Amino acid sequence: MMPRTVAPRLKTLDRPALLMNLPLSLATDEPNNILMQQMSDAERLIDHRKALHQFTELYHFLAQRAVVYLLPSTPKLQDQAYVANLGIVLPHLRDETVVVSRFRSTPRLAEAPVGIDFFNLMHFHVHLPPERGADGEALYFEGEADLKYLRDDIYIGAHGLRTSLNALAWFSQSFGMKIIPYRIADEYLYHLDCCLFVIDAENVILCRDRTNEVTLRAIERECNVVEASVENVRSGLTNSLIIGQYLLCDSPISEISRTHDYYESEKAKIARLEEISVQHGLELRIFNLSEFMKSGAALSCLAMRLNHVRG
Repeated sequence: MMPRTVAPRLKTLDRPALLMNLPLSLATDEPNNILMQQMSDAERLIDHRKALHQFTELYHFLAQRAVVYLLPSTPKLQDQAYVANLGIVLPHLRDETVVVSRFRSTPRLAEAPVGIDFFNLMHFHVHLPPERGADGEALYFEGEADLKYLRDDIYIGAHGLRTSLNALAWFSQSFGMKIIPYRIADEYLYHLDCCLFVIDAENVILCRDRTNEVTLRAIERECNVVEASVENVRSGLTNSLIIGQYLLCDSPISEISRTHDYYESEKAKIARLEEISVQHGLELRIFNLSEFMKSGAALSCLAMRLNHVRG
């Protein structure tokens, strides 16, 4: 009898594997975060041709350096392009395991079944959190954007706004994870990727001014903290992505005037990113994703890691 062969898995690739979604259903009809709520209907109106151009610029860059899967677009799912919220692949487990989100945000509820179907086709072990935690309270989880892998079985997990604290307890109990809880206290930084960015297993970018002392000490026991200001993180500095030797972030600075309200903060963000890139042997790449800012979104929102190979 011929020996049974085991199909190669994404964990064995020598390059990153990412999930993205062509923003064909992108819309801003239901403003579901404070940034959108502070815009007028006219300010939120999407230029779909421009959005597709901006997306494909990013997609082409990533596809040259990673394996990129495209999640099929579904009509009326206005935020489906923001796949970082769809779920998380758990790299500390031997088997390829994904937990699909149980969304708090109403316009996103129908995204989960599409994700489940996709990951089943990819032969992942697919899990959906329960409706309620062990405490009997409603449980919410919004993906990789709220749960960051550091190394081994150590993660940092947000709670308090989009993801509930009992979700972190469920992850710990269900998958043998050690999670440092990070309470979201700034309504403008509504996911963990708005507050924290993992550079590598030993270094994270973090805004100390938006992190409580207990959490900060817990993170500092595990890794080095690279400082970012409140202005930096509110401008999207931690909404970044590392692919190989490249540090990717977005900024509309190429299309705004020097007198624009965002100009100085964007300039400061890029300067800080350049400093961090030099310190960590990375090369900075900036993408204009201004159409996605109308959803209160940034670059990290547009990609979900299917493995944790840096490339």
